[in-house]
Amino acid sequence: MIYLKTPEEIELVRRASDLVSRTLGEVAKWVAPGITTQRLDTIAREFILDNGGKPACLGYGGFPGTLCIEVNETVVHGFPSGYVLREGDIIGTDCVVELDGYNGDSCYTFGVGEISPEAARLLRVTKESLYQGIEAARGGKRVGDISNAVQRYCEHEGYSVVREMCGHGIGKSMHEDPEVPNYGRRGTGPVLKPNMIICIEPMINMGSKNIVIERDGWQCRTRDRKPSAHFEHTLLITPDEPEILTTFRYIEEVLGEKDVTRGIPGTGEAADREDSI
Repeated sequence: MIYLKTPEEIELVRRASDLVSRTLGEVAKWVAPGITTQRLDTIAREFILDNGGKPACLGYGGFPGTLCIEVNETVVHGFPSGYVLREGDIIGTDCVVELDGYNGDSCYTFGVGEISPEAARLLRVTKESLYQGIEAARGGKRVGDISNAVQRYCEHEGYSVVREMCGHGIGKSMHEDPEVPNYGRRGTGPVLKPNMIICIEPMINMGSKNIVIERDGWQCRTRDRKPSAHFEHTLLITPDEPEILTTFRYIEEVLGEKDVTRGIPGTGEAADREDSI
């Protein structure tokens, strides 16, 4: 069942979305060669708790972390660990925050130190595909319009789209209907209605779209072990243009000139688009 949110609920998701955005901004300060992914997880957890929130992923179905850690070929749901980040790695940090009973969800994939031009391009295309999907998320359109926008953009750029994992609705629960795939046909799927809140989260591979889920039932990586990138926003469907409730602005303030995705709509000098798409 798809839940349309009341104005009060929208404000609560907005507040949770701001906290998850600020959490990833705090994490951005620490992403560098030599730090462990477990340390990043601790930083996120302490920041959330210090600001009155709850790390929604921690303990969810037995998940062991505040962040889903996605290093290099890990697509989603990677565990925090003693792995020490190395120069040239990429790392996705997917985080859900619960605040006053409502959730906000966001993900950002960082380059660790200097990364290869090929990895930087993967990050740029994946991030831009998120905004392509958001552009299609207009009231009266359908979920398939979002899905198709992401797929067409990424495949045109030579990348593959993960099929098994997708975006979703969000509110009192971190995962609500509808599912929001990153591939599909225009004009299909549920109608996008005002006051729906959804998460769009492209998971895009440099190589094959095929994935492997490890025996723990959580950690997911590319079958060919080529890199994968992941970006996510929480957004509100309106009668016209969607409103992005999360923001990458806190991250961008930290990264500055080191942000390999600078210049993509929604970042840098075009950041105001996040409030006006």
